[in-house]
Amino acid sequence: MKIRVLAYATSPRRNGNSETVLDWMLDAMRVDPDTVITKVVVPQVDIRPCKGCNACEKTGECVIDDAMQPLYEETIASDIILIAAPVYCMGLCAQAKVLIDRGQMFRSRKYVLKLPIVPEDRVGKRMACYIGTAGQDWDYVFDASLAAIDCYFHLIGIRKKDVKNLLIRSVDEKGAVYHHPTAQEEALLLASSLICEIRDRNQIKV
Repeated sequence: MKIRVLAYATSPRRNGNSETVLDWMLDAMRVDPDTVITKVVVPQVDIRPCKGCNACEKTGECVIDDAMQPLYEETIASDIILIAAPVYCMGLCAQAKVLIDRGQMFRSRKYVLKLPIVPEDRVGKRMACYIGTAGQDWDYVFDASLAAIDCYFHLIGIRKKDVKNLLIRSVDEKGAVYHHPTAQEEALLLASSLICEIRDRNQIKV
């Protein structure tokens, strides 16, 4: 069995701090021979904003024909989902929010149509991680981002206790994360931990 990882780099600044941390984690995960990684650079693909049309409340499907369509099924099939996003104006960058808002379809399936997001035997066997970076060092700088991220992971069927956060403050300028005293070590340890945990939960032998 393969471990499927779906990773979103959402910052409009390519190879910035949040994407760098994401790539550290993905590089560590690739060491595992059973890990298959899909990385999506959100600003480079056609993911349009939710229209609020509520058509998904009737069909359980989104009517917007764009790059999000195959990612819905990839979201359900993945064992680990990573979202890397910087804080802009005390919240998620716009590109990350567009991605999360398109989770409305999962809300409709779950709460309106009363459909399971994943089969019962996969409940509790998936994990997620939010990789957040911020230029400020305030204790509350991630509060708004975490609220949206927690909502999204809940909608796609990942329990709060199965979500990890890697929050890195005081990295504003591009490349600042390379000088952060713990960011890379934390990223590598978390990546290894996620793979090990998914192996245990799904009884995947090395």
